[in-house]
Amino acid sequence: MALPTFPLETKTPAQEALRDEVRAFLAEALSDLPARERARSWTGFDADFSKKLGERGWLGMTLPKEYGGHDRSAVDRHIVVEELLAAGAPVAAHWIADRQSAPLILRHGTEEQRRTILPRIAAGTCFFGIGMSEAGSGSDLASARTRAERTADGYVLNGTKLWTTYAHKAHYMIVFCRTGQAESRYGGFSQVLVDMSLPGISVSPVLDIAGEHHFNEVSFDNVLLPPDALLGKEGDGWAQVMSELAFERSGPDRFLSSFVLVDELLRCLKRMPGPAETSDLGRMVARLMVLRQMSLSVAGRLARGEQPVLAAAIVKDLGALFEQDVPEIARRVLREDASDPEYAAVFRRILLAAPSFSLRGGTREILRGIIARGLGLR
Repeated sequence: MALPTFPLETKTPAQEALRDEVRAFLAEALSDLPARERARSWTGFDADFSKKLGERGWLGMTLPKEYGGHDRSAVDRHIVVEELLAAGAPVAAHWIADRQSAPLILRHGTEEQRRTILPRIAAGTCFFGIGMSEAGSGSDLASARTRAERTADGYVLNGTKLWTTYAHKAHYMIVFCRTGQAESRYGGFSQVLVDMSLPGISVSPVLDIAGEHHFNEVSFDNVLLPPDALLGKEGDGWAQVMSELAFERSGPDRFLSSFVLVDELLRCLKRMPGPAETSDLGRMVARLMVLRQMSLSVAGRLARGEQPVLAAAIVKDLGALFEQDVPEIARRVLREDASDPEYAAVFRRILLAAPSFSLRGGTREILRGIIARGLGLR
């Protein structure tokens, strides 16, 4: 099932042509990839596939051309990302770098970092990890304990980050850490750019519920960082990380992680005798369309340089609810059918992954606290 197009998000013939081009490419590139593998969604890692996207100009799309980008609109990027996720393409290699690290470096990095790192991100050959969560703090970033101490030669980084997706394959990590003291609970934080090949960094695998290795624990033991490792201004880390989370929380990945199961469900229903129950499916599609328009709206605000933290949190919260409902709807509409092993494999994969949908990018409780604060309710 391909995602339908609607006037609100595909406004020009050029954008319609872009969607058609991406779909045609994916139909050929993923023709031999079974649904059970496509169900990994954006946790599927394939460096060669990411490089092919870079060669087609579908990474770093909104970056300036002078930094290897393509000066295209947020809507263009949204179209490409949506089609990749709907098809279950293996996008994990470039995902973090393209989604949030590149915009952060563009805004807060040095000119040398922009010229050396951003073109590699756009080419699909430079991968990033997220250094935010820690053991004992989870989604409460203000309780982070990792610290970068200023020295005459730069910074010394010590601490541990947890749940760092594909850190074992990342070239860089942007680490949220303490660099000073502050009266405010949200003060004294900064972000530093860490080359993952530096001495003192150890990466330990953390297996998920399916026994697969996506997550890691990353420890920093007196890691020496150069002065230009600091992104932005010292002490501005909280505001910067909130901006970064707006990119992380508002994209199509927040409501399309279960889409391959939707696709497989419809495939099975089409060959069943008699009419299928459509009320659940109708509600599911309606929710999907609303989330798409909300996500696109946030993308537009980000492109204008705004920081829609509240709107992004709402998209993420509602998206997680939708994604976790998909396997339950599938269970009601079509009981797991052992006669179709591909559908059964996809269903089991999404069912095992579903609990994580309301954890990654911020737990439901943290998100609803952000929403309540943004609405003046706390």
